[in-house]
Amino acid sequence: MKKVGNHNSISRKLLLSLSLTLIFSLTSFAQQAAAPAAPEAAAPAAAAGGDPVKGKELFNANCAACHKLDAKSTGPALRGVAAKHEMAWIYKWVHNSSEVIKSGDPVAVKLFEENNKSVMTSFPQLSTGDIDNIIAYTSTEKPGPPVGTVAEKLPSGPQEGGSGISNNIILGALALVMAILVVMLFMVNKVLTKVAGNNGIVVGPKEARTPIWKAFAKNQFLVLVTSIFLLLASGYFVYAFLMQVGVDQNYEPIQPIHYSHKIHAGDNEINCKYCHSAARVSKNAGIPSLNVCMNCHKNISEVAETTATPEYSKAFYDAQIQKLYDAVGWDKTKQAYTGKTQPVKWVRIHNLPDFVYFNHSQHVSVAGVECQTCHGPVQEFEIMKQYSKLTMGWCVDCHRKTDVKMEGNAYYDKIHAELSKKYGVEKLTAAQMGGLECGKCHY
Repeated sequence: MKKVGNHNSISRKLLLSLSLTLIFSLTSFAQQAAAPAAPEAAAPAAAAGGDPVKGKELFNANCAACHKLDAKSTGPALRGVAAKHEMAWIYKWVHNSSEVIKSGDPVAVKLFEENNKSVMTSFPQLSTGDIDNIIAYTSTEKPGPPVGTVAEKLPSGPQEGGSGISNNIILGALALVMAILVVMLFMVNKVLTKVAGNNGIVVGPKEARTPIWKAFAKNQFLVLVTSIFLLLASGYFVYAFLMQVGVDQNYEPIQPIHYSHKIHAGDNEINCKYCHSAARVSKNAGIPSLNVCMNCHKNISEVAETTATPEYSKAFYDAQIQKLYDAVGWDKTKQAYTGKTQPVKWVRIHNLPDFVYFNHSQHVSVAGVECQTCHGPVQEFEIMKQYSKLTMGWCVDCHRKTDVKMEGNAYYDKIHAELSKKYGVEKLTAAQMGGLECGKCHY
């Protein structure tokens, strides 16, 4: 019997490859160490007789508008205030600070002058127990920098609650299996070649064939069909390209001051028309003036730790607030304007052609259209972008689908009754009311 190959060597190679795969997988499991449990933060020491938890609620409801724990605001920082003044004096000051100042108390007068002579609101409704709770909260220790506020991306690590095998390990194992298959095919081909040689089998040369491009060129029907197809496809793509000229959907420029709609309109639920108040009464929505920002940020000089994201840290957001202060000339330490301002060159996002007329007040106040209808879910946007196409077809389609709002709008009663009878409908769309007339949107 003729010898056609060493089968034992092939088997040993396969077994060796499978053993390496198994060892690699077991090693990856062994490297997964349990994360040490984070030590529990020690409970902050509270002032005697006070509940810091209740004190935090009272502080946020009554004091947070003018005071912060660790930074000067309209009033001084309050952390550790119990060590600076006696409780009897604090009771009098909280109940009626004006009387304490008028009495000539040197501590009260000094405090009054150091804070730009800002008069503190009196809180006679707060009991001594409530004040004890607030003082207990202000006596808590300042927390250290949080560990792991920004989630680390671990693409190759095991996921909690999963199988414990990462995607990289699975892909590596599949790649190894494919490599083994390639090696096996190569060996099989080599063995078959030896078998054919030992049995006197001669593999004939390949027959010469006409190149495919020559065969295609000789077939006039295929050439004609292909030419027509290429002309139609080219026309389609050229038309699609030309129709996108001037369409800036998803345009997302970087602004000189990073403004997060997600934080303001989303997390804090600030109404769009609080900042863009012109949208209710004017053609343009307008860019909010910086004094609107300062209505809140006069006392908000930094964001909370929970506001930070993997993409944007707390330090980044705090730096953006400082840009606002630099622009309006606000000294957060002295709580006063310096008079030195800097212009903010905002980048316009939504820009219609000059020959198009669009009135925000007509849509927002009269038609009752929500801002998100055209601008998208802005409460989810970290960076503002142009959500809609803002093309003529897009506007016309909206006019054809949107019913005219009749509730509380007696101006349209008569014309609505006549047109609804004419068209045989109960409610008219904006298109049926004249929303498709050229002169409505074009000068």
